[in-house]
Amino acid sequence: MLMEIYRVSFAGHRELYGIRDIEDRIESLARELLRTKDYVEFYMGRSGDFDISSASAIKRAQNGLDSRNSSLILVLPHSVKDQEYYESFYDEILLPIDANIHFKASITKRNEWLVDKTDLLVAYVEHPHGGAYKTLKYAEKLGIKIINLADCIKQS
Repeated sequence: MLMEIYRVSFAGHRELYGIRDIEDRIESLARELLRTKDYVEFYMGRSGDFDISSASAIKRAQNGLDSRNSSLILVLPHSVKDQEYYESFYDEILLPIDANIHFKASITKRNEWLVDKTDLLVAYVEHPHGGAYKTLKYAEKLGIKIINLADCIKQS
């Protein structure tokens, strides 16, 4: 029997307020996925508060369950000079974008790659501008399942 891989990508604003509530919701979601899915790949960037908070919450969920049925994968839009530091935190690092793409365009292409590979997009998008918003709209266009934590927090 083949193991089914469930892929979750993350996209959110660079600056966040109320990070603790966001982290708690991501950790809870990660724990649920780790309990219910055969194997979960968590894909994320490292461009701001949302990415860093999400990665920390997922690590806590993985450690709390002693889960071996997941990978936390850093997806970079271009190479970085301190990659060794990231290798100690993430299970894997991917550079899926052609190195010849312009620096600013590489982030958009990486975000599209994340959506193209995912089963679920976990987002934190409060306003209709910026890269996170464009990523959310791209996922909507493709019919990807989306959880926008900004909507969840507003309702609570």
